[in-house]
Amino acid sequence: MNFSHRFFRSQGEPGRGVQEPLLDFLDSEFWRVYTLTAELESDPQQVKLAQALTLNPDKPHMGLKGTYGLFGSPEWWNSINLRRMPLRFISGTIAEVYEAGQDSKTGLNNEIVLDLSAGGRESFGIYTNNKKQVKLFTPGATVLMVDALDEYKRPARGFPDSGITLEVAISKPDSHR
Repeated sequence: MNFSHRFFRSQGEPGRGVQEPLLDFLDSEFWRVYTLTAELESDPQQVKLAQALTLNPDKPHMGLKGTYGLFGSPEWWNSINLRRMPLRFISGTIAEVYEAGQDSKTGLNNEIVLDLSAGGRESFGIYTNNKKQVKLFTPGATVLMVDALDEYKRPARGFPDSGITLEVAISKPDSHR
């Protein structure tokens, strides 16, 4: 499934400094259930805290490096939209759904295991802008995701970048294959 390439811009085209759609899919087959923009609009403090950590010289090992701009800033979004920042496009079929966390007792699933279209199997958190949409994450559903691979100030071994989820879409129940 090719869902990621329709929004590539030419190098000379100016950016708008806002999140632009990255996933390209048929509206009859998928619902867009998450965008980072909607999350940040509901909790603008996230941007302030992330930016403060990047700018704090007393925390040289914590937070993002700022290579592509401060998190959530127009420069940061342009780095994503113009593909200066590396992105990871993920697609797969849900094999398992479960509630993760040692002390988690909410009764709500928050993790999925995907059989990746590119091969292999990987766990991901469930991202939605509306908690009611968690029920859409069922075995057999197809998930499309895109992550921004922003750089940490001090990368952990095996984790050089942050993997910030930007957008998630899930197949509609009648389109499960």
